[in-house]
Amino acid sequence: MLMTLGLFVFSINTLSYQSLQRTTSWRHNSQNRIGNTPSYQYTGPGEDNQTLSGWIAPELAGDALSLNQLRQMADTGEPYVIVDGKGIVHGLWVIKQITETRTLFFPNGEAKRIEFSINLAHVGNDRINQVSLVTNALSLLS
Repeated sequence: MLMTLGLFVFSINTLSYQSLQRTTSWRHNSQNRIGNTPSYQYTGPGEDNQTLSGWIAPELAGDALSLNQLRQMADTGEPYVIVDGKGIVHGLWVIKQITETRTLFFPNGEAKRIEFSINLAHVGNDRINQVSLVTNALSLLS
């Protein structure tokens, strides 16, 4: 297992990504000053994004239906917890975009190779508290 996004497991049998790129930013607002360089004030963390890229060959490894499963997860608009293969929890993330390119086709139109890219955005720790409250409330009702 490489990683889980909610209940979806990234692995050789589903989607095995070959690269993981993470971009984290911080916000600094500037104030222009006469006769001097601008002054900057730190206003907090900015966006935190990850891009998972790779390819699968459904006849050998990977499952083309996995991309559809991720699209269905994205359709909900809900955040999902990321846990890496070492068991480290990385917080809540939403699926922002999925890109898919199919190449090398069989005569019946099935692709021999499917390249993919999945863009994720961290939604912040405040959402963890909201999800925990909803989960606790649902468990009390059942």
